[in-house]
Amino acid sequence: MPDQPSLSTQTANPDLQKLPPSAKLVAKLLEYEGNSTPSELADLTLLPPRTVRHALTLLQEQELVSSEISFMDARQRIYTLEVERD
Repeated sequence: MPDQPSLSTQTANPDLQKLPPSAKLVAKLLEYEGNSTPSELADLTLLPPRTVRHALTLLQEQELVSSEISFMDARQRIYTLEVERD
């Protein structure tokens, strides 16, 4: 899958390595699953929704994820992993 973003340990952003395990898990899940809402991430990771929201905030601060409003439900945001493609 050369077209998909990757978080391999050799090329991982050094800022990602400083983040808590919950943020790393959310980032890895976004890598595997693609675009997701916070509720989908909470269901897949089995983390509390508040923990997922905090992890997404930390990832956004490091500019590792971006978000946009869902066209299906404007109350939801869809998060996307933002890493350099090889």
